[in-house]
Amino acid sequence: MVNLLKNKRQTVFWTLCLINVIQVANAQPLRRYTFDRGLFGTEFRQIFYAPDDNTAQRIRRAVDARMDSLNVVMSDYLDGSEINRLSATAGSGQWVRVSPSLYDVLWKAVLMARKSDGLFDPTIGPLSQLWRRAVRRKIFPTQAELRKAHRLVDYRAIAFDSIQQKIRLKKPGMRLDVGGIGQGYANDEAMKLLWQLGVPSALLDIGGDIRVSEPPPGEEGWRILTGFGADTTTLSLKNVGITASGATHRYLDHGGKRYSHLMNPRTGLGLLYHVQTTVLAPNGTQADALTKVFSVAGIRKSKRLIRRFPGVTVWVTENRRGKTVRWSSHEKAPDGF
Repeated sequence: MVNLLKNKRQTVFWTLCLINVIQVANAQPLRRYTFDRGLFGTEFRQIFYAPDDNTAQRIRRAVDARMDSLNVVMSDYLDGSEINRLSATAGSGQWVRVSPSLYDVLWKAVLMARKSDGLFDPTIGPLSQLWRRAVRRKIFPTQAELRKAHRLVDYRAIAFDSIQQKIRLKKPGMRLDVGGIGQGYANDEAMKLLWQLGVPSALLDIGGDIRVSEPPPGEEGWRILTGFGADTTTLSLKNVGITASGATHRYLDHGGKRYSHLMNPRTGLGLLYHVQTTVLAPNGTQADALTKVFSVAGIRKSKRLIRRFPGVTVWVTENRRGKTVRWSSHEKAPDGF
């Protein structure tokens, strides 16, 4: 505990020092900086404005450190990650004290699950693992395997103790997976840090999950190219998150059907139709999770669900049985879906 408190004090001290350096340096003209690296199994890009190279490198290192800490918390691919350690306690009756970041992302994930009627579910881990193994081996899971994994998917089996910041997983065999919300959440957390460091204008991109703050100097917004079916358009955005999702490469053929990597938590199966979804939301966390929600919901259900998410815009392109239909929440959805 002594070492932990010492590390926290050191982190606060160096963060305050960096803030002071940036505040002094920002009196100078700002230059645009772009940094790329691998993160969460994809590419992470940060773009921001700083007065000089040394200040930009300090900012980059601070953001990278925050992202790396979140990876250790949320990644279900890392054996020793905090989320996997929590999953290992499922069904034991144990209340586990977790970090503020893990508590926060799981709380937001469960809120999303409730608002989407379970179309998003952070307990989808058993199905995720089953699907990864099936794609790797090119062998479709048996009905028994699917039933066993599906029985473990239930966001209502996560219990929260907000006073002591503890979590209990009620069902033995449960496994958490926040992959459907984690990248957007990480972008939001990094953007909070940039604000604290005195960097008001930034763009963060994790594999297509994009979060922007104030516009670049002299601009009305960040210009983001996005697609709606075969069409593309450029949006001018600020202080929002935008994410696109689509089943393009990962799928499994079985019994004459093609199952998408996008799974419906309520059925336990991958989608049987091709869907491309783009969501514009007030923050990255919502944008990331809602691409999965509206993809799984399909156009008909999305028309009703969108009312639950004020400030959100969604574009969906569906291809079912060779018929392509597009819908935007700006307009009435087409009949027949």
